[in-house]
Amino acid sequence: QVYLVESGGGLVQAGGSLRLSCAASGRTFSSYAMGWFRQAPGKEREFVATISSSGGSTYYADSVKGRFTISRDNAKNTVYLRMNSLKPEDTAVYYCAAKNTYFGVVRLQREVDYWGQGTQVTVSS
Repeated sequence: QVYLVESGGGLVQAGGSLRLSCAASGRTFSSYAMGWFRQAPGKEREFVATISSSGGSTYYADSVKGRFTISRDNAKNTVYLRMNSLKPEDTAVYYCAAKNTYFGVVRLQREVDYWGQGTQVTVSS
């Protein structure tokens, strides 16, 4: 079992920045691909960004490419999402996700083995 706890959400003005963190329990964090998904009010949850277990590969949704950066620190069992140039349409609950795999990433919700509880990000215009 892996427990994921997100933090760092909040209210920010458009154009501002936030950094989300996701702390994972367990000693096998380095064997998990990690990802961030988000769900806006009235919409389905969608993929945002993902990083491979080693951190060597990253992928982003087109809507956040160039603005968001995913990274991880395996020594701290933590994955981060740096969000710059935030827009009102980035307002959502952001979820951390883990997939037990040494290879590849996690971009599909059906691939996710563990979810965090979510953290709210609100961007005001």
